[in-house]
Amino acid sequence: MKLGLALSVGLVGLEATLVEVEVALGNGLPRTVIVGLPDAALNEARDRCRAAMAHLGVPWPAQLVTVNLSPATLPKSGSHYDLAIAAGVLCAAGEVPPERLAGCVVLGELALDGRVRPVRGVLPSVLAAQRAGCHHAVVPAAQAAEARLVEGLEVVGVETLAELVAVLRGAPPPPRLPEVADPADPAPALDLADVAGQLEARWAVEVAAAGGHHLHLHGPPGVGKTLLAERLPGLLPELGPVESLEVSALRSVCGLGLEHGLVRRAPFAAPHHTATVAALVGGGSRIASPGAVSLAHHGILFLDEAPEFSSAALEALRTPLESGQVVLIRSQAQTTYPARFQLVLAANPCPCGNRETSGMECTCSSTAVRRYRDRLSGPILDRVDITCHLRPMTQSYLRASRGTAEDTATVAARVLGARERQRARLAGLPWTTNAAVPGPWLRRELPLPEGVELVDQAVARGRLSARGVDKVMRIAWTVADLAGADRPARAHLLTALAMRSGGPDLEKVSGCA
Repeated sequence: MKLGLALSVGLVGLEATLVEVEVALGNGLPRTVIVGLPDAALNEARDRCRAAMAHLGVPWPAQLVTVNLSPATLPKSGSHYDLAIAAGVLCAAGEVPPERLAGCVVLGELALDGRVRPVRGVLPSVLAAQRAGCHHAVVPAAQAAEARLVEGLEVVGVETLAELVAVLRGAPPPPRLPEVADPADPAPALDLADVAGQLEARWAVEVAAAGGHHLHLHGPPGVGKTLLAERLPGLLPELGPVESLEVSALRSVCGLGLEHGLVRRAPFAAPHHTATVAALVGGGSRIASPGAVSLAHHGILFLDEAPEFSSAALEALRTPLESGQVVLIRSQAQTTYPARFQLVLAANPCPCGNRETSGMECTCSSTAVRRYRDRLSGPILDRVDITCHLRPMTQSYLRASRGTAEDTATVAARVLGARERQRARLAGLPWTTNAAVPGPWLRRELPLPEGVELVDQAVARGRLSARGVDKVMRIAWTVADLAGADRPARAHLLTALAMRSGGPDLEKVSGCA
């Protein structure tokens, strides 16, 4: 019996495990068997590998070919095992020396003519290989730049199976055109100065960015809700090294490119209101894939026309909003994806959008309005920190405010200063923003804001829940951080209460008018 061994990587969510691809050529009827819990795409690898090797001019062994994927208990899925299976067969057949495959992880999908196609999850796979002690990686040429983001590993990109064979036989890697360094993010951030007027809403967005708070923008069509939400990522600080690696790994698992290197800017996910529960939080039959909440990790999840989303999809947000992760259980595996995002909801006052708008006629019945508003349930709205009602701006007001709005750079500088104050206050703790601080620690370790009796009155009147009290305190600390204060004053607490309720006095108490 002849044996060959190659290394690949098995992905279950973001958890990557080194997989040994063992190939045995033995006596028996000529056929190929793949064992080790392969899915349908992996079972079809034998046909792709056979055709690719035939195109190379190397016949598929006319023997019983057994391919074992170890550990055998780990579910295997995807086409990225193709190249490792072909390498293992070539090794068992004596076409390539086995020592060249030692400590080398091989990833790639094979076309029938031997071309190597890109696959998903190269970044987390190569990272797992590096941690497991591998010193070489062979990946599709189109994804070599992505693999080279992991330091301490020699990466070779191949375009065909013939190039892989040549490299394994000791030939130098094929020459490539020098990679042109792209900018970290080719798309410039949208400018907050584009939003005319809406000082109250701009202030709410600034506070949300500074403290990592969830935001609910409520108002008639055309007042700037979407405009403000789309500019929120530009106010957030650049991602740190750990955050950047997490966000980039999620993009890689979803098959999204990393042509510009690691993601440095906070991501922005805006699913359509017809999105299903699986599209929003993740899903799949054997091994669940990440959804929009994970693609918004360390960034913004924007639900435009939020009441138009299905109730099931909206209610599925409850757990990730609290825990910062999504646990998806399927028949083959349990998958956990990170999902620590800022939620931004945008909603009209009624289905037609004209209710409570001066000079506009609402055609909706009271029942339709109530049904529309009830789609955003109490538990979901209670998890949102800041509520802001936007009103249409008059032409005279817009003309007077033209050219006076602060741009993104100016506001982002204040947000960065507030974030730095939070990091200094929370140094050595697992939280970096006010919104992430647990309520018990907030009440026990930090001084109470001045005028805390106002919160007691709101609770007594039924305007605040226990969760709402903690959110008001967090917002008050964020407003104080923006003001450079060491402790929230009474005015900061008033602003926080107005932001929590979406009351009409927000502009007055915030001092942004």
